[in-house]
Amino acid sequence: MKPLFVHETAVVDQGAKIGEGTSVWHFSHICAQASIGRNVTLGQNVFVGNKVTIGENSRVQNNVSIYDNVSIDRDVFCGPSVVFTNVLNPRATVDRKNEFQDTVVKRGATLGANSTIVCGLEIGEYAFVGAGACVTKNVKPYALVVGVPAVQVGWMSEHGERIPLPLEGSGGYLCPDTGKEYILCGEILSVVKR
Repeated sequence: MKPLFVHETAVVDQGAKIGEGTSVWHFSHICAQASIGRNVTLGQNVFVGNKVTIGENSRVQNNVSIYDNVSIDRDVFCGPSVVFTNVLNPRATVDRKNEFQDTVVKRGATLGANSTIVCGLEIGEYAFVGAGACVTKNVKPYALVVGVPAVQVGWMSEHGERIPLPLEGSGGYLCPDTGKEYILCGEILSVVKR
């Protein structure tokens, strides 16, 4: 594995935990209590707060701020300018640091460019949030959501391809790229790994 790389313009506060093989690019700032896994890429101008975890092999593109109480699992893609919040009702004159809400992004999820993730939610495994979407409620595993506010319009495979199944009902799909079988039962999509 390649060694840790931190660009000379980046600021990494003492105490931050950063895994081997991770790259931290221009003008990024990682706070002292952040925990970042191995082989993560943080693009230009990325901010990582104190109470933040980022799992291995994740990719955070340019201009993303990840505030306290956000947990990103492994293999997650955050597109350019993704926005995370941590307070539901902020006011400049009201201190609400004791009201920060947890946001969880599960393994393999994709957050498209300029999407907004309102705090207190869970983005399920391998979910796909379209560019510019505003997520205001939990997103199911493998769900494809788009729009403002975001609504589910389909399903996505672990390989990042749209699955031709209805939003609910029953059915199956065999991914030609990976050989994994996807089974829809009601409103839940599950994967049979062969």
